[in-house]
Amino acid sequence: MKKHSLLTCLLLFFPILLQAQSQGLDEKIDAAFGAATGWFVNIIFYQIPFSENVNVFWVLFPLIIGATYFTFYFNLINFRGFFTAINVVRGKYDHLEGRTDHNVAVADTVFTDDGDNPDTIRIEGHSGEVSHFQALTAALSATVGLGNIAGVAIAVSIGGAGATFWMIVAGFLGMASKFVECTLGVKYRDIESDGTVYGGPMYYLRKGLKLKGLEGLGKVLAVLFAIFCIGGSFGGGNMFQVNQAFQLVENITGGEASFLHNRGWLFGIIMATLVGIVIIGGIKKIAKVTDKIVPFMVVIYVGASLFVLIAKYDLIGTAFMEIINGAFNPQGIAGGVIGVLVQGFRRAAFSNEAGIGSASIAHSAVKTEYPASEGMVALLEPFIDTVIVCTMTALVLIITGHVSAENATLNDAQAILLTSSAFGSVISWFPIILAIAVILFAFSTMISWSYYGFQAWSYLFGRNKRTEYTYKILFCIFVVIGSASSLGSVIGFSDAMIFAMMVPNMIGLVLLTPKVKEEVNRYLSAIKAGG
Repeated sequence: MKKHSLLTCLLLFFPILLQAQSQGLDEKIDAAFGAATGWFVNIIFYQIPFSENVNVFWVLFPLIIGATYFTFYFNLINFRGFFTAINVVRGKYDHLEGRTDHNVAVADTVFTDDGDNPDTIRIEGHSGEVSHFQALTAALSATVGLGNIAGVAIAVSIGGAGATFWMIVAGFLGMASKFVECTLGVKYRDIESDGTVYGGPMYYLRKGLKLKGLEGLGKVLAVLFAIFCIGGSFGGGNMFQVNQAFQLVENITGGEASFLHNRGWLFGIIMATLVGIVIIGGIKKIAKVTDKIVPFMVVIYVGASLFVLIAKYDLIGTAFMEIINGAFNPQGIAGGVIGVLVQGFRRAAFSNEAGIGSASIAHSAVKTEYPASEGMVALLEPFIDTVIVCTMTALVLIITGHVSAENATLNDAQAILLTSSAFGSVISWFPIILAIAVILFAFSTMISWSYYGFQAWSYLFGRNKRTEYTYKILFCIFVVIGSASSLGSVIGFSDAMIFAMMVPNMIGLVLLTPKVKEEVNRYLSAIKAGG
C-alpha cells in the first residue's frame, strides 16, 4: 500500500513536470525562488575580506576554530583514538556490553521476520537499531559523494596542488568535531518502546542544555537546527545529488544527442522509486543497503585511483613535491583556503559534514551502552571521506595534468566531467564506471539524508505514520524535481540551510564538551578494565 501510494504520487506529478520543462517554467520558478531567499543565502555566505584578493565565508571560522578546539581539548583524540575506533568497528570490545560471541549460529528465521540484519543479531537486546559498522556506513553514505569528485576538482583548480595539503589537515581536524557530536547524539537520544531511535542535535541541544540550566536556549537551537536540516535534506541532500548524477549520465550517453536529453524526469522517477523502496523501511533498511554500497563504491573509486597512480608511478614523487611546495607559498595557502574551505567545503559541507551535526543522527541509532564508543567510530568518517577519498581524487588530477587555473571557474557539473576526463586519460572506459559510481554516490547520499530530514521532521511535527509518509513522499517528489530542473537558486539556498545547521550545533557542542569528556573517560576506563 505504501509503495503504491508513492508510485501514484509520482505518476500524478509527471504531467505537471513535463509541462514545466517544455515551457521553461522551472527556470522562472528558480529565479523567483532566488529573489525570495537571496537575503538568507547572503547572510550565511557573507564573505569577510581575508587579504587583498581573497574573501572567506564567515561560516568557515567557527567550523575550523571549533575543530581545532576539540582536537586539543580531547588531547588529540583524532590521532590517539584512531586504532581504538578500528577495534570498535571490528567488534573487539563488544564483550564490554555483555554481547555474545561473534560466531554464534543464528537461524534464518531469527532475522528475516522483522527485517533485522545478521550483522546486528549478536547485539540484539541492546539499546539501538544498527551495529557500529552499519552506523558508520550509513553516515559515510551521506558524506562520500559528489563533493569528493566535483569539489576536489574545483579546489585544486583554484588552489593548485597545495590545496590538497590543506584538505588533509582539514580532514584530520574534522575527526575531532565528528567525535564530539556523535558521542552526544548517542548520549541524549530518545528510544521508543518498539526500539525505534530518535537522535541527533535536536535532542542533545534540548536535553543537554536543559541539564545545564539553559532550557530556553536549548529549545530554540533545537527547533532552528530541525528547520535547517529539513531544508538541507530536500536540497543539498536530494535535488543537487540527483541533478548532478543525471548530468553526468546524460553526458556519457551522448550529451544533447542522448535519449535522456530533456528527459530528466525519467531518470528522476527511476531514482525516486528506488529511493522510496529503501527509505520506507527506516534506518534498518537504509543500513542494510549502505553497508553494502559504501564499501563497494569506495573500493571501486579508490581502486581506480590506485590503478592510475601505479600506471603513472614515476610522477608520484613529483606530485607530492607539488603538494608540499604549493601548500606553503602565499598563492598555495590562499588558494588552498579558498579551494578547499570555500569551494569544496561549501559544495560538500567540508566533504564530511564535521561540525554540521547531520551525521550524529545516523550514529545515534547504534546499538551500544557507551556513547563514546560510537564517537570513536565516527571519527573514522572524515578520515575515509577526506583524507583517503578526496586525496586520491586530487592525486589523480595532479598526476594526469588536469590542474590548471583555467578550470577555476568550473561549476560542479563541469568539474565532475574534468575528473572523469582525468581518469579517462589513463583508463579509457573509466568514465562509464565513474558514472555508475556517481549514481551510487548520489543514491546513497539521498537515502541517508532522507533519514536525517525525517528525524528533524518528526521532531517538529510528531512521531506518527501520517507525518512519516508525508515527509517521505515529499522527499521522493523532490528527487524528480531535482533531476529535471535548473537549480541555481535552489541549491544556493539548500547549501545555506546545511551550513546554517552549524550555528546551533556548534553552540551546543562547545557548551556540552565536559559531558563528552565524562563519556570518553568512562569508555576508556571500561576498555582498560575489560582488556
